[in-house]
Order: sequence, then structure tokens, then C-alpha cells
Amino acid sequence: MDLLLTAADAALRTLFATPRATERSPAHEVPDVVLRSVDRQLSGALMRVNHVGEVCAQALYTAQAAVTQDGNLRMHLQDAAREEADHLAWTRERLEALGARPSLLNPLWYAGAFVLGALAARVSDRVSLGFVVETENQVSAHLASHLQRLPAEDLPSRAVVARMQADEERHAAQARAAGALELPWPARALMRAAAKVMTTTAHRV
Repeated sequence: MDLLLTAADAALRTLFATPRATERSPAHEVPDVVLRSVDRQLSGALMRVNHVGEVCAQALYTAQAAVTQDGNLRMHLQDAAREEADHLAWTRERLEALGARPSLLNPLWYAGAFVLGALAARVSDRVSLGFVVETENQVSAHLASHLQRLPAEDLPSRAVVARMQADEERHAAQARAAGALELPWPARALMRAAAKVMTTTAHRV
């Protein structure tokens, strides 16, 4: 019951509360500039997609922590969720600075990621960790593509994305070291297809 209440609280905080970071955003370490309207719109759309990714990360880690019976793994997942919460706050901050809004479909994205995380954790802890590895690998590749697409002048957004990419790669390495099972190709392909739908939709909605 405590885990269910914790999961419900995490969902409400992620979707409806203003996120608070425990660490200062990398955006504050670089100078900001006034972007052209077209560049500001592009940055806003890309950061909205990144914000959706962090909403899904909260759902994924919360679900896996709620389902696993391994206390050490639960603590590991909760620690990762706290780091991802900083990403959530940083991307939300950039959205506001760019005059953009979060995705209107965030509750849907959260619910879908929560279900997938719970299902993976129900199979086994190694599969759950494998799901983390594949998710973080895909997110890292996605962030790398955003570094190519973000306007060169938008140094704050670029700083946030670069830091997030480094953190995601570290999370994948930690999950792999903890005994993650490599997911079969069909599962990885399905995850990529679902991510494509999410990112394409979140870019606009």
C-alpha cells in the first residue's frame, strides 16, 4: 500500500506540480541570447519533446521501483528517478524561458510509460534493468540528434541537453553493470516505434 501511495504521489507531482531541481540547471552557466522567432519555436518544440521524455522517465522508474521485490534495486531506481527529476525541472524551466508549453498529452505519456515499466518489472529484475538500458540508449541517441538540431545560439538549451545526455548514458551503464538482460530485437524495435510516435506527436501537441 505504501508503494502504491508513493507511486500515486509521484504521478501527481510529475504531471501537475512545478518541478524543483536539487541541482542548478546547466542553462545558468552559459549566456542567454534573444532568439529569432523561428529559432525560439524550434527550441521550444524540441524542449517539449525532451520534457515528455522526462515525464516518461519518472513513470518508468516509479513503476519499476513499485513492482520489484529487491530492496537494493528499488533504492537504485529511486535514486535514478531523483536525478531524472532534475532533468524534468530543467526542461520545464527552458520551456517557460522559451515561451513554450508542455505537451497536452503528458498524462497519456505518463500512463503508457508506467504500464510498460510495471510489465517489464513483473517479468524479472534483469528484464526491468534491460528495459532501462534500452530506454536510456534510445534517449541518449535522441538527445544527440537534438544537439544537431537546436539553434547554435540557444546555448542554455544546448547545455541542458548535453548534461542530460551524459546522465542518461551513465544510467544505462549502471543498469548494465547491475545485471541487465539484453532485450530481444523485436522488443527494441517496438520501443523505437513507440518512441517515434511519442516524439513526433509531442513536437506539436
